[in-house]
Amino acid sequence: MGMGRNRLLVAGAIALFAGGTAAAGARSGTAVGAVVPAGVVSMEAPAPGGEAPRIRSARGEWSDLAVAVAAAGTGDTLRLAGGVHRSGTVVIDRPVTLLGEPGAVLENSGGAGLLHITADGVTVRGLTLRGTPSSHVRDHAAVLVEGANGCVIEGNAFVDNFFGIYLARSSGCRLEGNTLTASGDRESSAGNGIHLWNATDVIVTGNRVRGHRDGIYLEHVQGASLSRNVSEDNLRYGLHFMFSNGNEYIANEFRRNNAGVAVMYSKEVVVRGNTFEDNWGAAAYGLLIKDIYDSVISGNTFRRNTVAISSEGSTRVQVTGNRFVRNGWAVRVLASSQENRFTANDFVENSFDVTTNSRQNYNTFDGNYWSRYNGYDLTGDGIGDVPHRPVRLFALLVQRSPAALVLLRSSFLDVLEVAERVAPVLTPETLVDERPLMKETAR
Repeated sequence: MGMGRNRLLVAGAIALFAGGTAAAGARSGTAVGAVVPAGVVSMEAPAPGGEAPRIRSARGEWSDLAVAVAAAGTGDTLRLAGGVHRSGTVVIDRPVTLLGEPGAVLENSGGAGLLHITADGVTVRGLTLRGTPSSHVRDHAAVLVEGANGCVIEGNAFVDNFFGIYLARSSGCRLEGNTLTASGDRESSAGNGIHLWNATDVIVTGNRVRGHRDGIYLEHVQGASLSRNVSEDNLRYGLHFMFSNGNEYIANEFRRNNAGVAVMYSKEVVVRGNTFEDNWGAAAYGLLIKDIYDSVISGNTFRRNTVAISSEGSTRVQVTGNRFVRNGWAVRVLASSQENRFTANDFVENSFDVTTNSRQNYNTFDGNYWSRYNGYDLTGDGIGDVPHRPVRLFALLVQRSPAALVLLRSSFLDVLEVAERVAPVLTPETLVDERPLMKETAR
């Protein structure tokens, strides 16, 4: 009799469980046995004994982000409750706002990415997005914006993703106040933090990027503004852009990146008020400018870089009002660079202020401060009465034979350099500052 009673209890429990599951499915917007709409990937079921965090909007409540998006209308706000929401790739194909409440985490459960935005006017705010896998053939991104305009990605944390934010063929988007961190140890297996390709009029401001291949990467981007970003400890460049005209980079900080910052094959670029600091390495630069035209580099601070500015094939670049402090080489200007003008800059305690690979000079240095200047100012107008030759003989020797750097502190070289200043034989005669300043411009 006891065994029969137990069977009845088990049967009743099964019936109650089935009924409760159907009711829960109806409340969540996904009935038992329902098919998830095509084009989206459903979330994983909650762990045994747990319940998936909820997603709420004015239209209802769900436990599945893909279904919540499919049920959303234009302009709806989907609020993701605190907790871990596990998901594959969710396509955002309508203008909605995803708003993460405190502690809301969107975690990859096996998809190529997390959010694939294809609609104009989408906002993603306040989420932690993590776990997008690496790939050697595809650029998996936590947030991919493709062919969409006017997106806003702000106040999010991106953790251990291959690519963080990827914009392709998009315009008028704003990326603000995000933190992007990754822990890759090789360039080949790491993606970029913020990646823009074929985009226009994008604002990238107040973001912090660390541990990616390139912190910020731009290619074929027009009219972008990058400001107040911090890009540090990345495996290659803190900022890397090519074929991108008419962009501005203002008040950013680039620190301890393996190769520094590279600006290539572009024109009408403005680089103003940035800090380039502690970018050390055999092939590291504070700022590499290669084939850049009609651009401005002003008001920046270059501190403790292997090479502060390296110029290759650059033309008509105005370099003015910058501070070069304790770098290995402050400015390396190769013979392919022409009609560039260096004025009102401070060169302070660099191992080498200027170096080149030619006795010919096609650039202008005028009215700069040089801490190595040994001249005088009898007229009292703040300008040295004798010209300053910033290229040391030893700088040319090291340019031709880097191993000679071990002789940097040799007293014999000091004697040779005095003789070279008196009667220049090897250093370029035309690379001279005729009006050296007696005081730093920043004072």
